[in-house]
Amino acid sequence: MNVKFLNPFVEAASEVLETECAVKVMRGNLTLHKSALTTDDVTVLINLVGQVQGVVLYGLSDKTGLALISRVMGQEFTEFDNLAQSGVAELGNVISGQATIRLSRAGYSSNISPPSLIHGKGVTISTLDFSRVVVPLMTEIGDVTVHLALREAIPGTHEANFVPVLVPDSAK
Repeated sequence: MNVKFLNPFVEAASEVLETECAVKVMRGNLTLHKSALTTDDVTVLINLVGQVQGVVLYGLSDKTGLALISRVMGQEFTEFDNLAQSGVAELGNVISGQATIRLSRAGYSSNISPPSLIHGKGVTISTLDFSRVVVPLMTEIGDVTVHLALREAIPGTHEANFVPVLVPDSAK
């Protein structure tokens, strides 16, 4: 993955979490993963198509998700109900939207899919031949891990949507 695709997402995530959730964000060390991802309690998945294609995943615990959405909504959430799930998915959507604006300013036009939310640990997501850059973002109310499996579309080819493969635990 080209590192120039990393910064727009990390910057957008930090800005959105700081602005919308009133938390201080510290970036951890980035790592490169080639293996399939096993989901956290909550994983928001967003596909990118266009000049940059692939998938971005945001992983967090239920506790962190509830704390973040409680701050965004200005009310305490104690259960990961439909409203909390929708709110966390929308946070991922806003972060990704802000990142694509940054990518566009750098000359890379891309669109994002609506967010998908996976609630439950242990689902395996294969990004096939896409390596993932993994960046932990630490806050005082919990961590959000950003997984980026992105690449530049090859000029002159069909810019097909990259769809990650979900592998049920029973198939392992």
